[in-house]
Amino acid sequence: MDYVHKEMAKTGVTLSLLWHEYVIVCRNGNQIPYSYRQFCREYTKFVTTTKATMRIKRKPAETLEVDWAGTSMSVRDQTTGEVHEVSLFAATLSCSGYSYVEGFYSMNSLHWITGHIHAFEFFGGVTQTIVPDNLKTGVEKPSYSDPVINRTYQELAEHYHTVVIPARVRKPKDKPSVEGTVGTITTWIIASLRNQVFFSLQELNEAVRLKLKEFNEKEFQKKKGSRLTAFLEEEKFALLPLPASRYEMAQWKKATLQPDYHIEEDKMYYSVPYEYIKHVVEIRVTRTMVEVFFNNFRIASHKRLFGKEGQTSSLFEHLPAKHQQFLTFTPAHFIEWGESIGPSTEKAVRTILANGTNEKQALKLCLGLSKLVAQYSERELEVACEKSLAFSPRVSLNTVKTILKTERDIKTTTQSNKKTVSLSKEHGFVRGADYYGRKDQ
Repeated sequence: MDYVHKEMAKTGVTLSLLWHEYVIVCRNGNQIPYSYRQFCREYTKFVTTTKATMRIKRKPAETLEVDWAGTSMSVRDQTTGEVHEVSLFAATLSCSGYSYVEGFYSMNSLHWITGHIHAFEFFGGVTQTIVPDNLKTGVEKPSYSDPVINRTYQELAEHYHTVVIPARVRKPKDKPSVEGTVGTITTWIIASLRNQVFFSLQELNEAVRLKLKEFNEKEFQKKKGSRLTAFLEEEKFALLPLPASRYEMAQWKKATLQPDYHIEEDKMYYSVPYEYIKHVVEIRVTRTMVEVFFNNFRIASHKRLFGKEGQTSSLFEHLPAKHQQFLTFTPAHFIEWGESIGPSTEKAVRTILANGTNEKQALKLCLGLSKLVAQYSERELEVACEKSLAFSPRVSLNTVKTILKTERDIKTTTQSNKKTVSLSKEHGFVRGADYYGRKDQ
């Protein structure tokens, strides 16, 4: 198993590959090989018994190991005297040991992502893989074989053309460089600045940068050079180039689309195709954009709104057909329609548009007025508008409806009475005075 352990330190070598080679050797020697399960069990027993740790020769620009330092620093408010805790983000290139450190007020997702962006820019490039601890800010579901990476963290990796491979839970040997570096940083930076009081995060980070420079330029104890020289000579040239633009931090959240087919973000409202009503959608929010996804497919995109709360961004194609029809109506459309009916109807439309609390509500009233021609004649509507304006300078749709109904009822009653009289003349028996006044002979 000593041979197996040495081979496992080589890049790309797996237990499965070594087992296949082992089986061939056994069969050529007429020996019965272990099963793969037994082979793995024997290797695990060897590592556990000997406490063996593989000394992995890291390839240049292969891995960036990231973590938060276990010990924190602090900033004191110069006015109130209140002390604010500061956490240190550490990123170490596995091959050279060259490191980046920055202080943040919290270990939230925003600061985690920002730390990575600043580290990439500090190094001037990106490694093939990133090995983080299993923090919630980076890994939603830890798993050695199939971890679930935080959506924003995954986006960051894709933007920089790298891959996130989380270390196994409680397995510090999976990322020895950063574990060792964090410990050294704790001594080199935090301890050396322990008696210094900082009154701003900027002031603290300036001091951290000076100590970090000393840390990276400090000579190795067991070999020539420093982390800086190792980086410049062995690793810098192999880093992947930075993309043309910096990654824009995005926040992801879920929401159920309501009947008004709009989602709310920071008290602003954005439309989504109405077909997704009652479905759970994912919302991606950046500093400038609001995007909506369903089953990983983008179904809506809006420029982010700022300013007064309650603003709405509605795209025409997201609306049902009936709502689309309404949006095609404008004040000019209804004024033109009013002119076609008559001067009183035109005046009624202009009055509604002028006196409405808002344009949307006024257009709804004009639409209601125009729909009356389906029940009444244009002449009847013109007369009703004329009477409504004579009654009050503020035109009420309900008043116009009442006038129309009343006029129609009066007309119907009048016509009914005339018809009754007419029928009496045509079919009644009309007897003269002689008939009623004569006496029987």
